Amino acid sequence: MKGRGEAMGAVTIVNAIAAGKGCAVGVDLRTWAEVALIPGEGVEVHLEGLPDEPSKLVQMCVQAVLERFSLRKRAIVRTGSQIPVSRGLKSSSAAANAVILATLDALKMEMPAIDILKMNAEVSIGAGVSVTGALDDAAASLLGGIVFTDNHARTLLRRERFDLSDQVVIAVPERMIRKTNLPKERIALYHPLAEEAFRLAWNGEYVKAMTLNSLIYGAALGLDQELSIKALGAGAIASGISGTGPAVASFVDAGTERTVAEALGKDAIIAKVYQGV
Repeated sequence: MKGRGEAMGAVTIVNAIAAGKGCAVGVDLRTWAEVALIPGEGVEVHLEGLPDEPSKLVQMCVQAVLERFSLRKRAIVRTGSQIPVSRGLKSSSAAANAVILATLDALKMEMPAIDILKMNAEVSIGAGVSVTGALDDAAASLLGGIVFTDNHARTLLRRERFDLSDQVVIAVPERMIRKTNLPKERIALYHPLAEEAFRLAWNGEYVKAMTLNSLIYGAALGLDQELSIKALGAGAIASGISGTGPAVASFVDAGTERTVAEALGKDAIIAKVYQGV
């Protein structure tokens, strides 16, 4: 019994930690997983290209799917990814989606997308890789386009095509930021501004929403706006901290992606917006 699953990365328009509601956009950076199910119990994990992703997350995803169908199997899981880990580019949400999909494929079973997203959220909290369950990140990764979610209520509020831009340039600093030691009380102080950022995004004012969100989380987490300023100066349409950083995502017009990437440094990634299927 073998299966394969694939999911995408995503970038943030509005982070859900401060106010519970989030908005994210799918990005064509891929994570894959292969699951083989054999008699026995337990999960054996081989991380290829995801050396810093917690194996506990992968194990819990497989176990959650097996428990849903009241099955006992031993699983051998292999995963790999193009998504830089612990930079705010949704590597954990994508990994969880890919492993859940691969396990379902191995079982020749299906689940509604919202159930996959809810399972992803529960497992992400349980594995300690997310504060809110990151339903917005999981939804953008699985479905593509731009998504709006209420992470506390585990509700997908809206999903649609993202028309601001079809390309994104991502600055990927070497520093990693883990979810385990975030200053939650400090972030919570920005609740009213985060609500306003979500309102702006909901009304299609993505540039303002992204800028405000970046200022909120920059202040809360001690991250500066220098990379965003460089991107905007080089011609980006919108730019801001993705997730809890330190990666910075900048949406660009066709023809300016190289100029923006050069302004952001040699490690910048140019990727397509993932609109889904």
